Amino acid sequence: MSEMSIEDLEIEQLRARCQQLVEEGGHLEFAYAWFPEEADQPEVRYIVHPASSAGLQIWRCHPGQGAIPSLADIAPLVSWYEREISDMCGVRFEGYPEAVPLIFLPGTHVSAPVLNAAGIEPVLQYEPLAYELPEIGGPDRDDIQVLPFGPVRADVAESAQFVFFYIGEAILHYHAQLFFKHRGMEKRFEGKPSNLGMVLAERVSGVGSLCHALAYSQAVEQAASCVVPARAQAMRVILAELERLYNHLHYLGHLCHTTTLKVGEAQGKYLEELAKQINSRVSGNRLLRNVIIPGGLRHEPQLEGLTFDLQKLQDEFAVYARMLETSTPHLDRLLTTGVLTRQAAFDEGATGPIERASGSNRDLRRDQTYSGYAQLVVYETVKQAGDAHARQQVRIAEIENSLDLIEQVMNTLPSGPIRVPCIPPDNSEGLGWAESPRGSLYYAVHIGRDGRLARVKIKSPSFSNWRVFPLTVYDSNMMDYAINEASFGLTMAGCDR
Repeated sequence: MSEMSIEDLEIEQLRARCQQLVEEGGHLEFAYAWFPEEADQPEVRYIVHPASSAGLQIWRCHPGQGAIPSLADIAPLVSWYEREISDMCGVRFEGYPEAVPLIFLPGTHVSAPVLNAAGIEPVLQYEPLAYELPEIGGPDRDDIQVLPFGPVRADVAESAQFVFFYIGEAILHYHAQLFFKHRGMEKRFEGKPSNLGMVLAERVSGVGSLCHALAYSQAVEQAASCVVPARAQAMRVILAELERLYNHLHYLGHLCHTTTLKVGEAQGKYLEELAKQINSRVSGNRLLRNVIIPGGLRHEPQLEGLTFDLQKLQDEFAVYARMLETSTPHLDRLLTTGVLTRQAAFDEGATGPIERASGSNRDLRRDQTYSGYAQLVVYETVKQAGDAHARQQVRIAEIENSLDLIEQVMNTLPSGPIRVPCIPPDNSEGLGWAESPRGSLYYAVHIGRDGRLARVKIKSPSFSNWRVFPLTVYDSNMMDYAINEASFGLTMAGCDR
């Protein structure tokens, strides 16, 4: 993995440094807070990627009992992180443009921050409270209708509530209330041995089990200064791309479901099933769990017959992709639906296929190379239109790219061991990342003085992309909403950690 550095900043320096970062074309990845052991005040950290640096930087500051200046007006994507930090750790942000809770539902009262130095267990009280929705004027005001949808939704959709203000089919305003099932996953890591943390990481988001395991392992490995054997690094690439394959195939099938292209839906889910069967033969688990561990791999993946299986899948996918790109009724529903501009994607923190469909060429496999990707060619999968069709095209290109990457690894697979001991020392820390099927995934791991996990912070791609999504709903229409949401490929589990 590429190098990173830690820099201590005074809170008075934050805004100027953030302004400089943005003006130079750099990117603020995420932010979090934690309570170091024997400290009664939180430490706030910003993970940034300067345009002039190949590595990540960590800005570390100590607000004490005072407020910390908000950066949301400079880097809008940090808005949700500031709200999360305020909810979780009680940090106050000065000049914050959106001073409302993020994780807690309206009407929730908390006796103490969820994370606190004293270890106090907070008491939550809840009284239902109506959402504060914007006043809408104009001559057609009386024609405006309000539709609250959720949190219980049909089929297997996860819990969320969406409130639409609309006239006829035109959506004027849209409010998404998430976090109905916030599970406190980060808190669950605390006090656990680093090897046991792997079990939790694989269950943060089921469809991202492998990449969560990979990012977590790499954070622990960095804390332990552990060098993973080359064979294990290469096999991690194979496993990560297998996960990308079945996720993108599921995505395409579900997108066809929303456009009512039933043949496309059936074929997409059929190919997804083939991919999951390949996963099971290779790893023993359809979701690729219980393979990656800090230090390498738990067991040797079974690669015999993999090339043949993937060739069969590739042949069938080529026919499927051509059908999707030539089906006029399907394309009519995707073109110009849910347009996300490149500037909005950058400002609000879009990541993964969503970002690349809007013209931004960022990919952690290439930009912050990790595992065995440094020796491989990761092709660009960028589109410019920023609509639902562009997001489909990016997924199709990434499936082709994943098949090519697996072939590259299979042709150059080194021999040797697949794991080494990996025990992080007391009071150590590490940062790990992976380009998951939905975008950039980060794990920040802090090891306590007892050698156990003191704090684990997860930055998931759906947390980023859910923030961006409402921008594509305003001024759209009700008939296209389901298509637009499906084109983003969002998960609640990744957001409601």
